[in-house]
Amino acid sequence: MATTGKIIKCRAAVAWEPHKTLSIEEIEVAPPKSHEVRIKILASGICGSDSSALSTVLSDIKFPVILGHEAVGIVESIGSGVTIVKPGDKVIPLFVPYCGVCRSCKSTNSNMCHKNEFGSRSGLMEDKTTRFTCKGKPIHTFFSTSTFTEYTVVSDICVAKVNSHAPIETCLIGCGFGTGYGAAINTAKVTPGSTCAVFGLGGVGFSTIIGCKISGAARIIGIGYHKEKFPLAIELGATECINPKDYNKPIQEVIADMTNGGVDYSFECAGRIETMTIALESTYMGSGITVILGATPSNEKLSIDPGLLITGRTLKGSIYGGWKSQEDVPKLVTDYMAKKFKLDFLVGQTIPLEKINDAFQLMKSGAVGRNIVLF
Repeated sequence: MATTGKIIKCRAAVAWEPHKTLSIEEIEVAPPKSHEVRIKILASGICGSDSSALSTVLSDIKFPVILGHEAVGIVESIGSGVTIVKPGDKVIPLFVPYCGVCRSCKSTNSNMCHKNEFGSRSGLMEDKTTRFTCKGKPIHTFFSTSTFTEYTVVSDICVAKVNSHAPIETCLIGCGFGTGYGAAINTAKVTPGSTCAVFGLGGVGFSTIIGCKISGAARIIGIGYHKEKFPLAIELGATECINPKDYNKPIQEVIADMTNGGVDYSFECAGRIETMTIALESTYMGSGITVILGATPSNEKLSIDPGLLITGRTLKGSIYGGWKSQEDVPKLVTDYMAKKFKLDFLVGQTIPLEKINDAFQLMKSGAVGRNIVLF
């Protein structure tokens, strides 16, 4: 391409400071270095984690930063040593990398590659520099991806080649859908005929419901405070939905009464400490499994009665639904294009980059569906 090896000037939504609206700026994107890929972003979903970073619920995020981690795009150019993709390939950036050689990548029990950004949150490439500049200032990268920009640069362990005909909504496989769907299939390993409870009816919760249904769960209970979301939950596979405000006793007791002592599997998708405990208490005493998906502020700590675990329950966490990102994302896109599952339920509206702050406000209001930025 004509831009290969050159600095690209393009538009991006820059977060200069926490708790402030994003600013649409012209930035400079440097060419990819060795084992890096520069991507022209086609579409990017706006995820709750982006809002959590801006509000510092996710701590230690370095500002200024370009947020976004849920996208689909086209490879513009590659650095030396890159073999997994070539210019012109359609790709999904990966916020959970896959190096293929660390203990986690080699294990069948983990997908948390050691080169992830969750621990250090340096906001930099592997050489400790950034490829983004705005007004002469370096701009940090978010979760190894930074997709609220027309062009981004990622490591070659943070990109997956997908079907060239993949539509824009497949960007949601890169985080929200993949997280919830995989939590049911990979992390909990929901079994046919089982009972499930899903706490939090947002994009991740809805995706979890689909995973439970595809796994053959006989009963899937959606729990949330917004009754307007119940019809969609039912359409996606929930057998019933309940609102804790409608009962005069703890919701975990209600669920126990409904399911002969508790569900086989529960999923916390709301990111609330108190809900995590409730989800655990909602499972069956001897064998219930609870999976935590929601992110909470780093200063909040989970305190539980050890007796809940000693008597047979299991509490698990899940990052990106347990998927081996570079290996599994192309398969998920293929499954979607084969109509194995839906994604349109996650799409609220498509918007231009200039309206990204409006989309953040809609997300805070609890509106159904992800907003997708089109570039």
